[in-house]
Amino acid sequence: MATSLKLESNMGEEKGFKIMGMSLPVFGVCAAVVFAAVYMGVLPGGLVGAIPFMMVLGAILDEIGNRTPIIKDYFGGGPIVVIFGSAALFTYGIIPAKVTDIVVAFTKSGGSFLSFYIAALITGSILGMDRKLLIKASVRYLPAILGGVAVALGLVGIVGGLMGFGMKQAILYIGVPIMGGGMGAGAVPLSEMFGDFFAVDPKEMLSVMIPALAMGNAMAIVVAGLLDKLGKAKPSLTGNGELMIAKDDDFKPTETNYAIDVKLMGVGMALATTFFVWGKILAKFIPIHSYALMIISVAVFKAFGILPKRYEVGANQFFRFIMDNLTPALLIGIGAAYTDLAAVLSAFTVQYIILVAVTVVGSVIGSGIVGYFMGFYPIESAITAGLCMANMGGTGDVAVLSASKRMVLMPFAQISSRLGGAFIIILATSLLKIFA
Repeated sequence: MATSLKLESNMGEEKGFKIMGMSLPVFGVCAAVVFAAVYMGVLPGGLVGAIPFMMVLGAILDEIGNRTPIIKDYFGGGPIVVIFGSAALFTYGIIPAKVTDIVVAFTKSGGSFLSFYIAALITGSILGMDRKLLIKASVRYLPAILGGVAVALGLVGIVGGLMGFGMKQAILYIGVPIMGGGMGAGAVPLSEMFGDFFAVDPKEMLSVMIPALAMGNAMAIVVAGLLDKLGKAKPSLTGNGELMIAKDDDFKPTETNYAIDVKLMGVGMALATTFFVWGKILAKFIPIHSYALMIISVAVFKAFGILPKRYEVGANQFFRFIMDNLTPALLIGIGAAYTDLAAVLSAFTVQYIILVAVTVVGSVIGSGIVGYFMGFYPIESAITAGLCMANMGGTGDVAVLSASKRMVLMPFAQISSRLGGAFIIILATSLLKIFA
């Protein structure tokens, strides 16, 4: 019989202020040990050193963001401060270079922390969804993505032409990179395509695209926080994490309480990582990103009820554990490894900022409106089908969903970043011929 943890109300729970689930004195001791190791140069490499440092620093910055006026109310609170605060700490050398290398390597190289996190979220959130809701929502999702792309590129082209930047330049060098699914799956292949077409070095094209990509990602995170605020002011626009507007009881998720089962959480971890590996195998034979293939595989298992219900519960409990405990830590990694402050700051001209903003806002308007007619809540549709197209791929998905407090929407965010990103690359080939 599986071991279960029964939560009791009389376990001597500590009262008062807590950070990372700990009382302030206990957290203070943990933080002192970690930062002593950082500045003495003895922080271990790999998981055992990166995890405590990222958890402690993430918890501190998250707490600051959640308690800072204006930021906490209008700009997403903790996640914004964690990402950009940590990016500043790493960029300006306040965190030693050795520790920066540890965090960057742990976050993005090899079997990275980011991949582990996303695997847990995709598998657990899909298997934890209502089966009928998943099937009904998925077939309506692509039009919402197309709506966001159409409005984003159309608006940036019109505004770029009116401002003297040029319609073609605004669409190709700002709109397309922002909507292109991130760096590795978007900007890099796009720069090679554009380089071949215009007979220039792809590195030169990439240097043009990176500022748009970085600034678009930053704005998408900020807008995600604003959309969460809008949802609180206008409850009719949001499902508070539910994408589909359920019209009848058949499509309302059923609430079932399960005891936390540590053995099943282990099963969930095994399933999440196995599905991730399976996606990599399929990508060897199918020219689609492995994340997209993983999503499709998990969705098929869910739609056809292939796994026993208790395994689905285990995957969902593991996802909840990872999300609740390690999100600020992951955002530290995003700040260190994926947030280029120099690229963002170098692009800060009024004209450029306006065009990036128009692209991001266009993605929100188009996906929100089309999503509504497809039966989705406008805010959830705007976040997933819009902002998760306009951000920096998988890392941007985590940041946007965290800022909007809708991490359970990760499967749809990944559809936008992976399948939507692939669509942008195909679209770009047509646009190059049109604008030639």
